[in-house]
Amino acid sequence: MKILSRFLVVLTLIVGCLGFLGQSPAQALGLPSSSTIVAEALINQVDAKLTTEYGQKIDLNNSDIRDFRDLRGFYPNLAGKIIKNAPYDEIDDVLTIPGLSDKQKEQLQANLDKFTVTETSQELTEGDDRYNPGVY
Repeated sequence: MKILSRFLVVLTLIVGCLGFLGQSPAQALGLPSSSTIVAEALINQVDAKLTTEYGQKIDLNNSDIRDFRDLRGFYPNLAGKIIKNAPYDEIDDVLTIPGLSDKQKEQLQANLDKFTVTETSQELTEGDDRYNPGVY
């Protein structure tokens, strides 16, 4: 009985120390937790997209409304229309958005070289965060 008690005390101290160091028991043993695996899969997909034109230009299918702030006259109204009418197959499809004024069409035409179109990514568009990404 004394041996079992000592074993339980030592085991409790080890687990407690691991918790104190900020590691889960799975991490301490070198095992990935399920949340770590899911997070790495999501991060890797988004990181892979950043190495494409998505990282250098505004992606009409995946960028949020804040990405249009650097373009004069786009934020927030024209940017909202662009996001609302996504997804696009080609960059020129943005010129066919219904309800655009002539001035807005001119602004779009003048900035087509700053846009790109990639496949819609769930990690970047889920939850309607493209309108209000919650960064203030």
